[in-house]
Amino acid sequence: MAQAQGLGKRYMKAFFKGFFVAVPVTVTFLDRVACVARVEGASMQPSLNPGGRQASDVVLLNHWSIRNYDVQRGDIVSLV
Repeated sequence: MAQAQGLGKRYMKAFFKGFFVAVPVTVTFLDRVACVARVEGASMQPSLNPGGRQASDVVLLNHWSIRNYDVQRGDIVSLV
């Protein structure tokens, strides 16, 4: 019984250690490199949501290119 409790404590300690490393890394990645966004409505037709369908498109927003001023003519830019 004592051995099982020690095993459980080790697993919990490893879980929290991984959690407290993974969360900041994930937040930094989503803020600095890229994130996923949903495009809804007719504002971007016909490039996104073609045909007037009600479903939304999912896009990957590349933060890295914006930070390096690597925007070219024809690129779709998202503003918040």
